Amino acid sequence: MLLSREMGAGSLKPPRLILHNFLTSEECKELEFIHKSSSTVGYRPNVFSTTLSHLIATNSAPFLIPFVPIRERLKEKVEHFFGCEYELCVEFTGLISWCRGASIGWHSDDNRPYLKQRHFTAVCYLNSYGKDFKGGLFHFQDGEPATLVPMAGDVAIYTADSCNIHAVDEIIEGERLTLTLWFSRDSAHDEDAKLISLLSKNMPELKLPMLASSNMYWFSLDPASHQQLGFDICLARMHVLGFDICSCQAEGLFSDSTELLMEPLQLVRGNELFKQEFVNILHALQVFSLLQMLNNLDQYSVSSQM
Repeated sequence: MLLSREMGAGSLKPPRLILHNFLTSEECKELEFIHKSSSTVGYRPNVFSTTLSHLIATNSAPFLIPFVPIRERLKEKVEHFFGCEYELCVEFTGLISWCRGASIGWHSDDNRPYLKQRHFTAVCYLNSYGKDFKGGLFHFQDGEPATLVPMAGDVAIYTADSCNIHAVDEIIEGERLTLTLWFSRDSAHDEDAKLISLLSKNMPELKLPMLASSNMYWFSLDPASHQQLGFDICLARMHVLGFDICSCQAEGLFSDSTELLMEPLQLVRGNELFKQEFVNILHALQVFSLLQMLNNLDQYSVSSQM
């Protein structure tokens, strides 16, 4: 599994570790499903993200389960490689996808005062260059390997400081998906403590998915414009799967109106109305994304011809 190991203790080379096939294809697909059924508009143009705190806030806490063993395996690798066993905590965990037009220039991961607690980075690639997207190559400013070609299952581990300044080329086509973790020596920034606190407040009983604020799902086509030109990413992903929505409140009404997205709804594909009612668009997206992952999308039952 160990493909390239740059630098060790006392070495002048930039400290980084590249592992192939760290994640299985099943793990990559499961995380992709979680992201595509739960993500929100991200922190940069043409970027979408799924954080663990967001999953809890939207009553999707069961989706945390696949992250637990992966986070622990990554932490063990980071601590062993950098010789800091039992010293680190996970500071942040997130699924991040980059779509056409997204890129980032040269930077280190601790390049802001509010990010100085980040000491190490792990980037797990969940899909592959050339197959799932074009562009999006990862470059280190110094040292070897100078360029990483993202392939599903691979992971890049490196220090978050100026020893590992890096950049990502613009995405030309498709969607580049990663699981990104930052690790800290400062326990005051332990992500787990915050998540446990959120879970204790948000999980008194099993609940169905709940939408966050609508602006977290709104993808603006022109962020500089005052006009609301764009689309809801949950609805857009349903359209990619081949579905439109139908309000349960007004029989026969079919619309893309965002007002329907937080209300009970049914789905339509072609001239077929699906009998299942969903509490909101996020509920529908999670169900049908799971069916797609299991290759059972075409077997879902239909109630009537329209």
